Order: sequence, then structure tokens, then C-alpha cells
Amino acid sequence: MNNKDNIEPLSNDEINSWPKEILLKLEKPFIDRRGSIQPLVDTMMRSAVMIYSKKGSLRANHYHKTDWHYCYVISGKIEYFHRSVNSKDKPELIIANKGEMIFTPPLVEHCMKFPIDTTFLTLSRNPRDQKTYELDVVRVNLIETEGTLSWSPNEK
Repeated sequence: MNNKDNIEPLSNDEINSWPKEILLKLEKPFIDRRGSIQPLVDTMMRSAVMIYSKKGSLRANHYHKTDWHYCYVISGKIEYFHRSVNSKDKPELIIANKGEMIFTPPLVEHCMKFPIDTTFLTLSRNPRDQKTYELDVVRVNLIETEGTLSWSPNEK
């Protein structure tokens, strides 16, 4: 996909390839005397970003129409809340610690809270330029933002 004005539709093959669990079990690393190689994701993606979040901050509080992402915790901890889009159920909480990874498919409302300073990688299907991102994201109020370090698109 070269045209950033269009987001490639999801295919059945792509949907069927997604992990079935939210908190993923990673493959064992390859280790030799030089160090180690930890496999994370072996699929085509269009974005890889490293995000630093300060203690007490909140990210996401949205869902994506077509984008999926893997979030690998480099340091810190993520309190990950999620539920199906438009569900009235209480969001499920999953804790992801250093060295763990979460998968979020499209149409899943999700929010991340950070009880300690945290750095994580986000590996995504769609490009991360602001225009493409905004075309695909739908903001929700899954988790209340009061008392957190949060952001809204109205802020500069």
C-alpha cells in the first residue's frame, strides 16, 4: 500500500493469522556466547515505534477499524484494559510486564495505564503517520482519564 489516503481492507487470511490470546507466549530465545535473539513478530507490518510512558499516564482509550498491533514491554509495566467494540461489559484487565507482549486486533476497545515509567515497542499493520492513524482510530472512554496524564486530539 503506497497511497496513505487508503487503508488496505482486512482479508480473511489476515484475520485467521492473528493470535487467539491477548497476552502472548514468546518463543524461547536463541542463545549462544554472543548473546541472544528473541523472536517477537514474524509478519508483515508497516510501523514500528518505541513509546515511553511516564508513571501515571494513560494511552489509547480507543479502537482501530483495521489496524492491529503488538506491544512488547522493554521496561516497566502496562495495565491493559480491553473489550469488544460497543460492549457494555466491564473491560478485562491484563498486566504485561517487562519481556511480555500483548496483541490487539481491530475492533477491540483498549486502554493502557502505566503504574511505573514504561518503555514499549508497538508493531502495527498500518503506517503511523497522523493522517492514516486518524482515519482508522475511534476514540472511546473505556477508562476514565481523571487523575491520569492523558491527551486528547484537541490538545496541541
